[in-house]
Order: sequence, then structure tokens, then C-alpha cells
Amino acid sequence: MDVARLDDIRLTVVDEAGTVSFVAHASAAVALTAACSHNPTTLRDLLDASERYDRGLRATVLRGLAVFDEHNLPDDLSHIHSQLGALPPRQTPVFRVLDTVTREASLRPVRTGVVLFNLPARRIVQIENTYEPLTQSGEVNYHNGRFLSIRQLPYQLSSEWAIVP
Repeated sequence: MDVARLDDIRLTVVDEAGTVSFVAHASAAVALTAACSHNPTTLRDLLDASERYDRGLRATVLRGLAVFDEHNLPDDLSHIHSQLGALPPRQTPVFRVLDTVTREASLRPVRTGVVLFNLPARRIVQIENTYEPLTQSGEVNYHNGRFLSIRQLPYQLSSEWAIVP
């Protein structure tokens, strides 16, 4: 059964290899921000670091990318174009940004907004974020893969990271 989540957010991650976008519970934005305290340089590094804060996010994104790669080719994106055109933004699958259609979708907010993690520039851009403002330091409620727990984990981004606005 597909459960409707009220606090979804679009998260888009840029690294040297490209851009990936996905929808997750808005707490994942805080988990990825905390994961940036480990100075990741790739999407995989970021997802690996995020496991400390959100046990299910890494596997969800990697599974979604495997499905995307199975159904789409750089010169034939008809499958993802069809999904992006037919599905509500909150239900879109994980996808790679490979053209103008996917780029536009990667910046389209869902219920609580859209946040861009630019790893090479060490910049987190809160394009729209009505869930929880992201900060240089704070605490993350650990997500055990099923729900947020009361366990809080501290984090501190280095001064090399910028969060805007």
C-alpha cells in the first residue's frame, strides 16, 4: 500500500559526474545536510555518509537509479519524460538530469519544496524549503528506515560549505 506523505521534498544532488533528483521525506534534506559535514565529493559519498542519519535513504536512491538506468538511455529518455508528464511531482521516480525536461523537473518543488546540493561548489541551495531551515550546525532526528526516532545526532558543516538563502 502506498502511503501518502505530507512532508515530501525534492532533493537534487550535483556532483562532477552529473545531477540526480529524487523525492523523499523532508527530513532527508536535514540528513543530507548533516552528511555534508563529511565533505562528500560524489553522490555515492553523500549517500554513504547519510546512512549515519537516515538508514533507508541510500538504498532507496540507489535502487531508483538502477531502475532509471534500466529504462532510459541518454539518447532515449521517453520513459522518464512520460513519467514526468503523467505523475504528480510527489510521485516521480529517482532520475538523472540529462536534458531540459529533466532539468526543469529537478528544480520543481513538491509539497515542502526543493533543495539543491552542489557538491563541487560545497553549496546547499534552499530553492524553496517550508519544512525546516537548513543550518551550518544542528541536530538530525535519526530515521531508522521506517520512521523518525527521538534520537538526535549532532552535525557541524565546515566553513567551506555555504547554505543559501
